[in-house]
Amino acid sequence: MRIDLLRSGSKSLPRQISETLAQRITSGLLQPGSRLPSVRGLASSLKVSQVTVSKAYAELEARGHIICSQGKGCYVAERQRTAPDTAAGWQDSYDDYLPRAQLWRNFDYREVEYPFHLAAIHSSLLPLGPIGATMAALVKEQPELMASYGNFQGDAELREVMRRHLQSRGIAIGPDDLMITSGSQQGIDLVARTFVGPGDTVYLEAPSYTGAIDVFAGRGAEMIFVPVDGEGMMVDKLTAMCDLRPPKLIYTNPTFQNPSGVTMSMTRRQRLLELARSYRCLIVEDDPFSDLYFHQPPPVSIKSMDTGGHVVYMKSFSKVLAPGSRIACVAAEGNILSRLIAAKSASDLGGPLLTQRAVLPFIDRQYEAYAAKLRTALRQRKEAAARLLKQYAPAGVTWRLPEGGLNLWLQLPEAPAIERLHALAEREGISFLPGDVCYAGDLPSRHIRLCYSQLTEEGMQRGLKQFLLLLGQHLHSLRS
Repeated sequence: MRIDLLRSGSKSLPRQISETLAQRITSGLLQPGSRLPSVRGLASSLKVSQVTVSKAYAELEARGHIICSQGKGCYVAERQRTAPDTAAGWQDSYDDYLPRAQLWRNFDYREVEYPFHLAAIHSSLLPLGPIGATMAALVKEQPELMASYGNFQGDAELREVMRRHLQSRGIAIGPDDLMITSGSQQGIDLVARTFVGPGDTVYLEAPSYTGAIDVFAGRGAEMIFVPVDGEGMMVDKLTAMCDLRPPKLIYTNPTFQNPSGVTMSMTRRQRLLELARSYRCLIVEDDPFSDLYFHQPPPVSIKSMDTGGHVVYMKSFSKVLAPGSRIACVAAEGNILSRLIAAKSASDLGGPLLTQRAVLPFIDRQYEAYAAKLRTALRQRKEAAARLLKQYAPAGVTWRLPEGGLNLWLQLPEAPAIERLHALAEREGISFLPGDVCYAGDLPSRHIRLCYSQLTEEGMQRGLKQFLLLLGQHLHSLRS
C-alpha cells in the first residue's frame, strides 16, 4: 500500500497514516471486511517503525474504522454506508496512489427520490433545448467536427466569446490568456499536476470543495485549512499561518462558496491578493456561482484586480447551462498558462470540438437574459427552503441563508451521528452531503449540505420537509 509521508510535515507520522487510511475507508477505496497490511509489512513498505504503524492502527480502531484481532490481523469495520462491490483477489493488493476519493464516493447517482447531495440545477431550468438544437444542427451540417481534434487551448471563437463575457465582469484579458477545459474540475487538476508536488503547502477554506481536496490530496500536498466566517476565508489567520508555512498555492471559492454559501468580502479579496504577491504564489479562484446572485451582484473577482499574474481564474459554464457538456474556461497569463496548456495536451489531446461549438452561440447571444431568469427561479427555491427551515428545522439546528448559489449549509447539535442519519435518510429516498467530506482527515463534522436546486420546486419542498421531520426524529432519539 502506497502512502506518501511528509517526514518534515506538521503532522506526526502515525497521524498521517491513520488519516490516509481513514479517507480510503470512508470513500470506499477500502471496503468493509478488507484486510489491512500487517504492522510489520506496512512498516517495511513505508520505511517507518512498527510502533508508528501500531499507533496509526490504534487510532483507526478507536474511531471505529477498523477491527483488530490478535493473531488474525486488522480488517475494515462494517459500516452503515457500504461501498459497491469490486473485484477481489490480486487486485485488492495491487498498489495505487489514491489517498482518498470522496468525490466519487459521495457524488454518485444512486436512485433516490430526493437527491439533495448533488449541487446541480434541475433540467427544467436549463437551456437544454436551444443547446441541443444547435448540437443537432452541427452534427447534420458540419459532421466533420466529429472527425477533428480540438485545439489544445480550446476553440478560438469560443475563447473570444468567453473573453468578452469575462471582460463584462471586469476581467481584462486577451483571447490567448484563456483555455477551455472539461469543467472546472479539470482545471483544478491541471493546476495541481503542473504546480503542486508532495509536501507543497496548499491553503484552502474550511470547509472546502470536495473535488479540490481530492485533487490536492492526490498530489501529496500538505493541505492547511483556513477558517471561514461571514466574510469568507479569514485572511488574518491565513497570514499568520503563512508566516510558519509559506504557501505554494491558495485555493478559494470566494463567491457563494461551496459548501458554506458564504461570500468573501471585497476587503479580504484585496488582502488575499496582496498576500499572494508578497509570497509570490498562485491563487486558484474557482468561480462557478457568481452569476447566480439573488439580489445584488457579488464583489468583483480577485482576478479582476490581478496585475501580476498571480490568479488562475476558473469559470464553469456547464454548471449553469448543461452539465453534460463539461465546458469551463481558465484565465491566466504568460508562462503559467503555457504550462497549463502543455499539461492539458498530455491529458486529453484537446477538448471535444462539437460541444464547444454547441454552447458557443448561447453564451454569445442568450446567456445574460437566461441568467436573469435563472436567478429568479433559484431565489424562489431558496426562499421556499428558508420557510421550511423556519417551520420544521429541529431545535439546535442552525444555518446562514446564502445570497446566491445552490446550497444550504446546516450545522447540527453536538454528536449528531451523521452516518446513522445518512442511512435513515437513504431508506426514505433522501440523500445529503455529509460535511466531513469537505475537510481533509477523518474528524467528524456537525455539518451537512443540502442543494435546493436539483429538484422541481414542489419536489424540493416535499423532500426537504420530509428530511427535516426525519432529522427531528433522529436528534430526539439521540437525546432519549
